[in-house]
Amino acid sequence: MDPASEIKKLYYAATRTTVKKDVERAIDLLKMLPTEEERERVAVYMDGLAQMRSEWATSSTRRASSAPPAAKARGYSGPSKAPGRRAR
Repeated sequence: MDPASEIKKLYYAATRTTVKKDVERAIDLLKMLPTEEERERVAVYMDGLAQMRSEWATSSTRRASSAPPAAKARGYSGPSKAPGRRAR
């Protein structure tokens, strides 16, 4: 398989658990492309992989630190902050 096709394949097959490895492999493949024209054609896939890696890394960090461990295990997110009716 040629490097450009493999980069495209990596983009479509990327998952949260594989994206870091996929980006590293895509960079290696990008270096194999002989012309600037070929590199420009795969730039959109490279950018997409980088965005996925960034977004998934940020969302895992945010999710992991948003609630205390005991609350996460029970699926409890804490008291509601939405205004409710007051008891009279």
